[in-house]
Amino acid sequence: MIPAAFDYKRASSAAEAISLVGQYGDEAKFLAGGHSLIPLMKLRLAQPAMLIDIGRIKDLSYIKDGGDFIAIGALTRHMDVEKSALVLKEVPLLAHAAGYVGDAQVRHRGTIGGSLAHADSASDLPATTLALGATYVVQGPKGERLMAAADFYKGFLESALQPDEMLTEIRVPKMNGAKWGFEKFNRRAQDWAIVGVAAWRSKDASGVALVNMGSTPILATSVSAALKSGASVADAAQLASNEAEPQDDLNASSEYRVHLAKVLVRRALEKASA
Repeated sequence: MIPAAFDYKRASSAAEAISLVGQYGDEAKFLAGGHSLIPLMKLRLAQPAMLIDIGRIKDLSYIKDGGDFIAIGALTRHMDVEKSALVLKEVPLLAHAAGYVGDAQVRHRGTIGGSLAHADSASDLPATTLALGATYVVQGPKGERLMAAADFYKGFLESALQPDEMLTEIRVPKMNGAKWGFEKFNRRAQDWAIVGVAAWRSKDASGVALVNMGSTPILATSVSAALKSGASVADAAQLASNEAEPQDDLNASSEYRVHLAKVLVRRALEKASA
């Protein structure tokens, strides 16, 4: 299909982008890689009156060592996250998950900030950064604010971003040697996950998040609580769907998704416990 008519402006800096979105409010959408927004526009599920192109803002594409976290600019491409020596060393779970986003063409164009801000529960990176306890940096006309990933996702394709704000940076805590597992079950290699799991575990802590098990990415706190109390991986994995709200669709029933979640959480935690 053909998108509805829209106006277009290209921003040369984050400040200019925020100024522009302040003028147009919820009538505007940011365009970076475009792999999430353009399909919605073609289906007319999104009909912004103004597209603000932020894809060429160079100062939002970076990967830096922030001390106890890795700072990633929102316009950093998936491929750069996947291949970064710093991310591979300090947050290998995130690098691995980035390598499962779409195909090579998508990973060369799509951005981590675009994936997170789109807030699609079927995407891999929202759940992965949620499991890792990431913090998102958001900027608007009133300045900068920090938001925990756990507070960011509000509903299907809905985040806590205000109409005049943009996501500018993702701060991911270093894993400090924690082991991890990533599982994704899909019909074809490039499809959205029917169910996915990102998990990590250290001696006294863990994080488990689910892909496509509700309207938002799901933090499986019951699993982590069970592990902390001494439960086995197999027993903890049985609690995988406690916080989830899986839905039926053309790919799977909710019952099948619950079964998959338990199997994939067990597999991911076995890798993280080896």
